[in-house]
Amino acid sequence: MAYVVGENCIKCVYSDCVDVCPVDCFYVGENMLVINPDECIDCGVCEPECPAEAIFPDTDERAEPWMELNREFSEIWPNISEKRDALPDADEWNGKENKYSEHFSKEAGEGD
Repeated sequence: MAYVVGENCIKCVYSDCVDVCPVDCFYVGENMLVINPDECIDCGVCEPECPAEAIFPDTDERAEPWMELNREFSEIWPNISEKRDALPDADEWNGKENKYSEHFSKEAGEGD
């Protein structure tokens, strides 16, 4: 079992979750974070730290469409292990629906 980052992270990239992760299993894209499911130890400390409520266990039905995306991009994006500033307009994007189809970027972010 692992945790998954979902759609509400897109265009926000709050990284409070990264700061508490004991195994550094977060990876950063241009406008989203993902979790490597093979590295996640299912401790759950990241979930309550996410201001966007974009993290949930893979047993949650909301996780299903995001599990493969988290796996795929955690293998190509760089690792992030320390909290950073969110994207400049994160608060404006937090909670908006249907961000994936128009705003998801496959581009890598800047790792540690």
